[in-house]
Amino acid sequence: MSILEVRNLTKRFADVRAVDDLSFAVEPGEIFGFLGGNGAGKTTTLRMVLDIIRPTSGNIAVLGSAPDRRNTGAIGFLPEERGLYANMSAIDVIGYFGQLKRMSAADARAHGMELLARFDLADRAKAKIGEMSKGMAQKVQLACALVNRPQLLILDEPFSGLDPVNQGLLEDEILRAAKGGAAVVFSTHVMQHAERLCDRILLLRKGSKRFEGTIDEARDQLPATIDAIARDGIADVAGVSSARRKADLGEGWHEWALDLAPGASAEAVLERCTAQGVALRRFEERRATLHDVFVHLVGADPAAPATPKEAA
Repeated sequence: MSILEVRNLTKRFADVRAVDDLSFAVEPGEIFGFLGGNGAGKTTTLRMVLDIIRPTSGNIAVLGSAPDRRNTGAIGFLPEERGLYANMSAIDVIGYFGQLKRMSAADARAHGMELLARFDLADRAKAKIGEMSKGMAQKVQLACALVNRPQLLILDEPFSGLDPVNQGLLEDEILRAAKGGAAVVFSTHVMQHAERLCDRILLLRKGSKRFEGTIDEARDQLPATIDAIARDGIADVAGVSSARRKADLGEGWHEWALDLAPGASAEAVLERCTAQGVALRRFEERRATLHDVFVHLVGADPAAPATPKEAA
């Protein structure tokens, strides 16, 4: 059974369709990247999954049932807009969130202390949140999302504002949660994190799904290119759809940028160069990055008009 299943989900705010007939599912142990620009509908979708707002139409199932307070204990959530009770201690805040997730007070505090120790904050357990640095408070917020050992972990722009050290810690925790069997869904517009972490991704544009699949399947949406140093003749090799001379290196050598024809592989083109006697000094394949695919499928169009904070 999928941990999370979304079917034909639509959300309208007045005349704005923030989410448009969206469907996807996330399995146990899977890291699922929810990618899109500002106004794409990422946060609106996650808020519907969390039952903060209700869909206009469509269905959501969390562990096989509609989202409501009954499955609160199975969900961990790290919001984009961070906020903790400044006058409470770190362990008290974590324990409080654990009890909200239907944990016993003792279990919540015990696991909270384990998390603080893992995050190198054990000696700050009784420090007030308001006395902590921003980085420390962010670790406490992450501990609040993890304290109930969630089966579904939802992270909304989780890397926003984190320094490189805490970004690495968060990546480790995402991998740890998935290895433990949790389904992890995180929204982001930073492609590098998605490339490193995700088993599958979904690309949103103005509330509509433009792509869903693995990172490799996403990169295959664009043809690979070849950077080569070669003599003339390489432009005529089968499998090369277009060739551009980037620089004249003298003595008949040129630097080339080659586009592969659909279905052609770099290996096959290299074999044909050898067979046809095309002299080479360099032949290097460059596959499309996830950023390239994002720009290709989502583009840089202005975001659709949105109700403030709702269609982000």
